[in-house]
Amino acid sequence: MPRASRASAAAKVRRRTILPMATTLARGFLPVRGTGARHRVKPWPVSALTGKFHRLDLPPESPVKQFVLFVGDSHLRALVDRYVRMPDGCLSFGFLSTPGASAAELRTELLNADIPRTPDIVCLLAPSNNLTATPGIEAAGVAFDGLLRAARSRWPKVFVLDFPPRLASELAPQQFLREEFRRVAAKNGVEYCVTADRFPLDSRALWSRDGIHLSDDLGMPLLAKLLWHFSFRQLQSPLPVTPPPVSPPKSPPTVRPFATTVVVKGEVSRPRTLDPFKETVVGRRGKVKVIQF
Repeated sequence: MPRASRASAAAKVRRRTILPMATTLARGFLPVRGTGARHRVKPWPVSALTGKFHRLDLPPESPVKQFVLFVGDSHLRALVDRYVRMPDGCLSFGFLSTPGASAAELRTELLNADIPRTPDIVCLLAPSNNLTATPGIEAAGVAFDGLLRAARSRWPKVFVLDFPPRLASELAPQQFLREEFRRVAAKNGVEYCVTADRFPLDSRALWSRDGIHLSDDLGMPLLAKLLWHFSFRQLQSPLPVTPPPVSPPKSPPTVRPFATTVVVKGEVSRPRTLDPFKETVVGRRGKVKVIQF
C-alpha cells in the first residue's frame, strides 16, 4: 500500500488545526448538495480593507418608510443584485455585503462604511464563515463580540438574525457556533433571532448545488421574508433599557462607645447581676450591700 506523502500529511494536520469545529471529513459524514438554482455571480469591487468583494447599497430616503440596514456575507448577494426582491411594505432596505467575510472582516467594513443617515434598525446576519475562519468556538465568539460592539457603537438599535444551515457541513459544529453567537448576543443585550428551524434539511430545493448558499427560487425568498418579518418585529419593540450601575450599599457610620457617669442619690435598686441569687443595693455615700436570697 503506498504511503501518504509528507505534503498531504502536513495538509491534514494543518486542516485539523485551522478547522477543528467545521471539518466536513468526519467519519460517517457525507456532504449533501442542494437541488435549487443560483444566479451567476456578478463581479463586485474588491475592498481595500479586507481584500474581498464588497458592496454597500443604500435605498433612497423616504419620509414614510423606516430604514433597515442589513450587514452580512454572501447570503445577501442575491438581494443586492436584485435577483431576489425584498417584500414590499412600510420598510426600505440597505445592504452592506461582503461575501466570504468573517466576523472580524465584517467589523472592519462596518466601522469604515460611509452611511450618511442613521438606520432605524440594523440587522446583523450571523457570520457562518466563522465555521472555517476561526480555530475554534471561543475564538469565533470573541470575533463576534467585536462585531456586535462595533455595530452598537455606531447605531442605537441592533439585532442579529441566525445564519441559514449548511447542507455541506456537519450540523453539530453549526449548532455549537449558533449557541456561542446567542450567548455573546445575550451578554451584549442584543436579541438573537433563531431561524434554523425554518429551513427543513430534507427540502434540498432550498439550497443551491454547493449545499451552502440558498437557492434563488425558494431559499432566498424565504430568507427575505424572515429578514422583513424580524426587522418589522424589532422595530415595534422599545429600545433596550440599560439598568443604571448599582453601587454597593454604604456601611453605617462607626459609633464609638463612650462611658457615662451616673450619679445616684438615695437608695436605688440596680439591675440584677448575672447571678440570679444575689441582689446588690447601693446606699448613701456609695456603700454597697449584697443581699443573699
